[in-house]
Amino acid sequence: MKRIFTFLLLSVLANSNAIAQGCSQCKLMAEQGIGIEDSTFASNINFGILYLMAFPYVILLILFRKQLIRFFKSFVAQSKSPQ
Repeated sequence: MKRIFTFLLLSVLANSNAIAQGCSQCKLMAEQGIGIEDSTFASNINFGILYLMAFPYVILLILFRKQLIRFFKSFVAQSKSPQ
């Protein structure tokens, strides 16, 4: 187990250059955003980041909707029962 953890840690650290390159569209917007107002540029970058962050969660909600509904129904039923 210790060998596997060490191997995974070293492989993550060895590939840090590949991970740290950044999003090409963010880089392109940052380079082209010199002529526009700072608040507009920051707002656009933040919206893009939020979109990229939220999209996987939406997919997971769609894929696991039945399990989530079942969980919340059992949670509500358990909280309503007198103790």
